[in-house]
Amino acid sequence: MLRQATSIVMLGLWAGAAQAAIEVPVTWLRQEVAHPPVLSNLDEIPQDEGRAGAELGRDDNATTGRFLGHDYALETVSVPEGGDLEAAARAALARGGLLILDAPEDAVLAVADMAEAQGALLFNAAAPGARLRGADCRANLMHTIPSTAMRTDALAQFLVQRRWDDLALIAGQRPEDIDYAEALRGSLAKFSLQLRAERDWLDDADIRRNAGQEVPVFTQALPDHDVLLVADEAGDFARYIAYNAWTPRPLAGSEGLQAVAWAPVVEAWGAAQLQSRFEELAGRTMRPRDYAAWAAMRAIGEAVTRTGSVDPEVLRDFLLGPDFELGGFLGSPLSFRSWDGQMRQPIPLVTERAVVATAPLEGFLHPVSEMDTLGTDAPESLCAAFEERS
Repeated sequence: MLRQATSIVMLGLWAGAAQAAIEVPVTWLRQEVAHPPVLSNLDEIPQDEGRAGAELGRDDNATTGRFLGHDYALETVSVPEGGDLEAAARAALARGGLLILDAPEDAVLAVADMAEAQGALLFNAAAPGARLRGADCRANLMHTIPSTAMRTDALAQFLVQRRWDDLALIAGQRPEDIDYAEALRGSLAKFSLQLRAERDWLDDADIRRNAGQEVPVFTQALPDHDVLLVADEAGDFARYIAYNAWTPRPLAGSEGLQAVAWAPVVEAWGAAQLQSRFEELAGRTMRPRDYAAWAAMRAIGEAVTRTGSVDPEVLRDFLLGPDFELGGFLGSPLSFRSWDGQMRQPIPLVTERAVVATAPLEGFLHPVSEMDTLGTDAPESLCAAFEERS
């Protein structure tokens, strides 16, 4: 009799599991772009950057999904430079309404504005600019790559904590350098730091062989400062500033002390295990866009697990709600801001060989979450789309 009862219970459990079976199709979609030439070719960009992070996230989701009857399928699509991203997005949306985008700002906006995407849930895992989180935000678009302002705010907090108040800036003239320098100026003003001088770096010389002569002359006119900031997001010239500046000072920004989404030196809070699993999968270290794609895939997995649904609207509401938290191996749970869809996350401040600190730093308080001291807080947000849809 006991055996019969046990069999009935097991049959009921299996039937429930069968009813709960869910197919979760996700597409990682990249728009390939031309990378501008830089002075050094030492930093090779991996061909699978971003994609490998999404694949690890899929594998992590599958660990829980097997027990719940949830089947995560990841399609990876890379559109060549000049190719039709919208056509690729349209085909992806026909397979399912969950997309992870690795593309420039304008391309991300174009996909988000497609008629087919209005009922979908998109994740921006590569574009850090303010537009997508501000006046040009879209209610169907979440962000797992930190905004540039989050990174520059993290650096500014560190400068405040160290009482390094007088600062100088050398800024490159590529678009990403200009955006970073603009965010840096905003962060310095936000935390009452003084930028004493700025100089624009001009791409008119190859300094690889004569940095010891060129850089001291270039930096000699800068007034006295505590730290020399550099805006060089392409990794072009800043490496040659180190140890060659006229006044010996710490370097920070795009070189020296950097505020990043993720780095190989992040090891605490279980991060070493994540790093090891990624290296086993990809044969290299995890980069910020890998982490952003992993976080997007894991956020989808957590939302599907908790809601039992694959409907993009249901998942979006859960992700933006108070019950969503994701362990991100950075010391504090990750969540999404309800006013612009940006993922909250701690920001490591790193050198090439170590984590120096993790922002938000102690003493920077906020009435809701200290992580909202990084980036655009609700009162300053220019994003209206999330209010309209809430």
